[in-house]
Parts: sequence; structure tokens; C-alpha cells
Amino acid sequence: MKNKILKNGIITFMLLFTIAGFSQGNSANILLDAFYSKIKSQKNPQIIDARGSDEFALNHIEGAVNFNLKSEDYEKHVAALNPSQPVFIYSIAAYRSGLLSTDLAKRGFNEVYILEGGIASWIGGGKPFYSNLKSKLSIAEYKKILADNQYVLVDIGSKYCATCKTVKTILEDIRSQYGKKLKIIEIELEESPQVIADLKTVKVFPTLILYQNGKIIFKKDGLGNLKSDVDVALAQN
Repeated sequence: MKNKILKNGIITFMLLFTIAGFSQGNSANILLDAFYSKIKSQKNPQIIDARGSDEFALNHIEGAVNFNLKSEDYEKHVAALNPSQPVFIYSIAAYRSGLLSTDLAKRGFNEVYILEGGIASWIGGGKPFYSNLKSKLSIAEYKKILADNQYVLVDIGSKYCATCKTVKTILEDIRSQYGKKLKIIEIELEESPQVIADLKTVKVFPTLILYQNGKIIFKKDGLGNLKSDVDVALAQN
């Protein structure tokens, strides 16, 4: 009985703490399902894409407006927002979203939510999005590559993602070592957004997936120690 009372007390305290934090102007990183659910609960959700204008032009969440702290018309965009209503922010990762959310919180915005994993999580989770291009790679072609090769390493990312650029040099080392034994596919958001959406497994950029005969050996959300992990996996299989 005491444990139950204590548990209920802790839950109540956490709830009050969260409410108090937002009442003072705060922000919170939340996962895709919660982010999506909160957006759907709003009649006219205030969604901000904090990436660059060139990134936004290629793909974005439907209904989003595009600006960040470096935008020339930043003050105009902020003035158009309702500080008493929730604001939903995303970018590639958390950097630009974090800077923007911090500034909005200082300006008195009560609820600011940042999408954990950014646009990768949204599109990778199969949520609706706008794109001005047709995917270079289809899901059918993706599956054929898996069927035609014993080992396939898939790199999913974006040319605007700093960590994704680091992956490229590591992939070159892996390609040089394993040659034709290992097929490497590089999928970028700017070229093939639909296949990323169709996979429904991407949460962050980069995402690395190693397959053997069409089955996943490992999936990495982020770079980690990719070269070592590939070496170990191929040595064991």
C-alpha cells in the first residue's frame, strides 16, 4: 500500500513539475508518436522547420513554416506565432531546433516541443510529408538489391547531416577491404525520401543497416564504431 501511495506521489510530482516547467516557458524533446499526436490534437498547429531554405524546399512536414535564428525575417516569423499555443520544431538533428526553442522559451512561449531525431524520424516513421522530387531508389529496387547480394550495408542519411559526412570516409575503407563481398548502398534524404519512408525503420541520421541474405544482422541508430561492427559481423557469418 505504501509503495502504491509513493508511486502515485512520484507520478503526481513529475506531472506538476512538467506543467510548472512549461508555465515558465520551457521546451521538451519528444519522440515521434507523441510529437505527431500533439500536432494532430491542434486545429492549426504551429510547426517550424528550423533547417535551411534549400533543405526545406526539397522536403518538409506538411503545414510547416521555415525559419531559424539566422533567418533575415526571424522577428517577423516569431511575431506571427501565438505564444499561448504549442510550437512544434524539427530540423536534421537537434542543434538548430534547440537554439530556436531556447529563444522562444525566453520570449515566453509556454510549450515548445522538439522532435527527437528530426526530419529523419518523421519521414522514417512513415508520416506524411511534402517532397518536390521522385525518389531515385524505390522500395522494390531496394529489396531486389538485398535479394541479389549476400551481404549488403545500407547507409541512410542526408548531405546536410555532419555525422553522415563522417560515415562516407569509413565506407570507403570498408569498400576497399571487402570489395565485391559486401554491397554498399548509400541513401540520402535529398535523393530518395520515399524509400526511407517505406522502410518505416529510420529514427535518426545516419542509420546503418547490415543485411545477410535479406535479413538484418545489425541496425545502428547513429555512427558508433561502424568499421569494427562490420568486421565482427562478417567474421562471424
